[in-house]
Amino acid sequence: MDWCLIAAGWSDPSMWFAGLEVALGLGFVIFVHELGHFAVAKMCGVKVEKFFIGFDIFGLKLFSFRWGETLYGIGALPLGGYVKMLGQEDNPAQLRKEMERARQAEATGAPSSPSTNGNSTSDDLAFDPRSYPAKSVPQRIAIISAGVIMNMIFALVLAVIAFFLGVRLHTCEVGQVMAGGAAWQSDFRSGDVVREVAGNKVRSFRRMTEEIVTGDVDHGVPIVVERPGVKEPLEIILKPQMMSGRPAIGVGSASELKLRNEKNILPFLPESAAAKADPPFLPGDRIVEIDGEPMKTFAQLEDYLTVHSDTPLKVAVERTKKLGEKAEVATITVPASPMRQFGIAMTIGPVAAVQANSPAAKADIKPGDLLKSIDGKAIEDPMTLPDKLHSLAGKELTLVLEREGKPLEIKVTLLPKSRYAPSEIPDCPVAISELGLAYYVANTVKSVEPNGPAAKAGLQAGDEIVLAKIVPPPKDEIQKLQAKYPDSEMGQNEIALDFGATARNWPLFMYALQSGNPGTTVEFKWRRAKDEMTAKLTPVAATNWFESQRGWGLEPAMVVQRTDNFREALSMGAHETSNATLMVYRSLHSMTKGNISLRNLGGPWTIILAALHEARLGVGNLFLFLTLLSANLAVINFLPIPVLDGGHLVLLLYEGIRGKPADERVQEILTYVGLIFILSLMVFVFGLDFGWISRPGAH
Repeated sequence: MDWCLIAAGWSDPSMWFAGLEVALGLGFVIFVHELGHFAVAKMCGVKVEKFFIGFDIFGLKLFSFRWGETLYGIGALPLGGYVKMLGQEDNPAQLRKEMERARQAEATGAPSSPSTNGNSTSDDLAFDPRSYPAKSVPQRIAIISAGVIMNMIFALVLAVIAFFLGVRLHTCEVGQVMAGGAAWQSDFRSGDVVREVAGNKVRSFRRMTEEIVTGDVDHGVPIVVERPGVKEPLEIILKPQMMSGRPAIGVGSASELKLRNEKNILPFLPESAAAKADPPFLPGDRIVEIDGEPMKTFAQLEDYLTVHSDTPLKVAVERTKKLGEKAEVATITVPASPMRQFGIAMTIGPVAAVQANSPAAKADIKPGDLLKSIDGKAIEDPMTLPDKLHSLAGKELTLVLEREGKPLEIKVTLLPKSRYAPSEIPDCPVAISELGLAYYVANTVKSVEPNGPAAKAGLQAGDEIVLAKIVPPPKDEIQKLQAKYPDSEMGQNEIALDFGATARNWPLFMYALQSGNPGTTVEFKWRRAKDEMTAKLTPVAATNWFESQRGWGLEPAMVVQRTDNFREALSMGAHETSNATLMVYRSLHSMTKGNISLRNLGGPWTIILAALHEARLGVGNLFLFLTLLSANLAVINFLPIPVLDGGHLVLLLYEGIRGKPADERVQEILTYVGLIFILSLMVFVFGLDFGWISRPGAH
């Protein structure tokens, strides 16, 4: 039996249609693999007893029918498929029995070979000539290899069709540069466009990320960047850091200046500043001007929003009501967006990173230094410090730091720079862009505002935050929101963030809190001396601290790749298939080296969600995803693991070299080992899919 493994708003009718496309697509990838085994087995004269998509475990199946000598069907367990040939069995408990059944010497008239003591044994009897073991080694190699070959051919066909239909890909434009990350340290900027990674041209953000993930973590990855206003491309060598269990440089993709325009999805966060705009924003509005200043790029928008976070904005948008109509311009007033907070100021932590060629670098500030005061004033709240220093750009400041327990005084001049450097990942620091310095925020409370939510809950200076759980609003609050914003999804997941020595997660927690629906609460757990305390707090609006993004939901910056030329489509498809195949091998290699966490694997549910996402972008995107999946299936099934195609191939090569098959007991033991490994892997990826096992950086 051959095993084929896949590892790697429903109220909207379009979602159901996308789900049907995904089901058919995934099923067809499995069907093609099994069809390869089936067709070649038939050509070689092997009796195929069963052809199933999905597994009919315990005899459970959706339906089946017999045509000729083969039973065809769809099993109840949709985790792959199999072809059952006479004499081949991957169930260790049935292996010996199945091989005995395939020995039909008497029925076929084939002579038995006497043993040396004159008695015939089971090993001396001939196999049924239509059984799998009776075929020559080259024929069996062809049968085993056919599934993988078919998957590779199918991957190529899918990729070619995808580029004919058109594929929407995230551009390689950098939208966000994470505070303290490798890209931030090398002075990457919002608006930079990545053209090459490790000598390979990249045309999508996903491809760029894959090249970085499997790149040279130890020696650095060369990246070629085009920067607006700079004539020649820049080549920068970055050493990726481990983020969420895999190497990354800390950049996010860019967005268009257009509000999202999808069914059941609001173009802004409920009750955010953008939601309170007057007159209201509409889906598909394109931002063209703010306060009289033209907005042409996402980088320009982010810079302006960050600098003017505390003031209302006059936003001009282009609005097209019907296709073909000339766009009209509407001017909308957007209020400032106060941060949700609890009246807590945390303690500043050590310097995490210093940006190249920055004032901090020129002043020889080093990671590990502790910032104590600026111009004689102690650091009150590390979260609001960047906002306070922005207005001092161009001025010389006196910094007092602590290095290895000793005070150090230095003078620096702040430079006006782009300030948007979000803290969206675990243990992410906060950046002062004008200084070129990023620091951690410790988990210890420095001060508590009198009469604030934290003070009323009993939090005190010196308490150490252990856990913060963001709890969605109760059902009645959600119903009120749905009544106000009909036909819009209001789902919100509970987010639990642990705090520890390498989980200084206050910046990430505060960032995540701003995206919650009205009525969101937070369950805090904190430690005081040896005691642990808990309380549920409701955030309140800050009076002098503002969130820059205003709650807009912008369309991602994407480009459509399409060709009407078959030769070009074939070339692009072959390139995509080759890249997909090599990427699987490179990812597996990185996992064996420990550069990629095994907890980044995805099971069936992850695959389905990813496929649904691609299907909603278009049929071309779904086909390109199936290209990746088909190549994945080919590579994984050809690994030298017993019960998979690769394991069968190893035994066949052994038989070809030795002149006779491996001992049945050895095959039985290897099958047990392979089956235990595969079942353990399936339990592991199911645990990841359903949250029983946490993913790196999950929150």
